Amino acid sequence: MCTDNAEMESFFHTLKGELIKENRFHGEMHLRDKLAGYIQHFYNRFRLHSSLNYMSPVEYEALVA
Repeated sequence: MCTDNAEMESFFHTLKGELIKENRFHGEMHLRDKLAGYIQHFYNRFRLHSSLNYMSPVEYEALVA
């Protein structure tokens, strides 16, 4: 399928713009901690997603449940 990487490319573009760009990391563990926090606490819970009609996953789950 021609869109296999579209979701990951979108995620990495967002990650670079919101976390990586203009930030400095003090070693690999600092970077890993920041990445884990970004993905688990912000991206997966609170960030607005266009595929969810610009709602956060938390808002969407509350609406659907």
